[in-house]
Amino acid sequence: MVRRLRFNGTGSGVNGCPSVHEDLDTGEVVVHGPPLAEPGDIAQLRHLSPGETAIVVPRELLADFGPKDRAPHIIDLAAFDGLFTTFKHTAWRLETRRRYGSDEVTDTFAQFTRGEPVQWDGVDAEWCDERREQVALGKKFGRVRIVDSPPTTGQLYLLDNARRNSAVGEDIRILRRGDTDGLGLPDEDFWLLDSRLVALLNFDADDNLVDVELITEPAAVLRYAQARDAALHSAVPYEVFAAEVAAAE
Repeated sequence: MVRRLRFNGTGSGVNGCPSVHEDLDTGEVVVHGPPLAEPGDIAQLRHLSPGETAIVVPRELLADFGPKDRAPHIIDLAAFDGLFTTFKHTAWRLETRRRYGSDEVTDTFAQFTRGEPVQWDGVDAEWCDERREQVALGKKFGRVRIVDSPPTTGQLYLLDNARRNSAVGEDIRILRRGDTDGLGLPDEDFWLLDSRLVALLNFDADDNLVDVELITEPAAVLRYAQARDAALHSAVPYEVFAAEVAAAE
């Protein structure tokens, strides 16, 4: 069975070697780098079995990117909402899911699935006012939504919803799921706040958000920042994608 490996980080900003990966299922760590080649050095190693290769990595690589055992810091949804007025500069989200349970109980979702024009005026007025207030303070909001081909009903609904989010100051972009290969994106939804804090969104079996895990460990936050950069590089403005969907209908 092919391992599910997550890239944790590299000690080199040039060629990506040496690097640390983590097996998401077993917790095992995979490290690659230049081999220990001098016979005199190899002779000093204990328990080096046939077929094994000793490699050389900087101590900082393991300190910065080796897995850390820690108790997750979980917050409830009320505390999560508070993050969007206390961050300083930027709030950015990656959306990976094919549906969100909370969307499907709204009047706007019912309008959309009946084929009616969705009336966004006045919907979530408090949320919209808060976004506008934060943007007026110079803060930036953005997100990339990963969509399937063809998009699911939930993804098409969110594409329509992007009109409202954009109107209150969010930069909304779309990334086709087929274009994510090789980008190293995580499989979970998250918010990245000020490139210092990750809010990892936890959903139940019915696709409802139940709580949020906060991540502040610098090497872990760096991985999510790298994912943001990769997603933004490959995504297109939602208006471009919406026009393509309309032309295909």
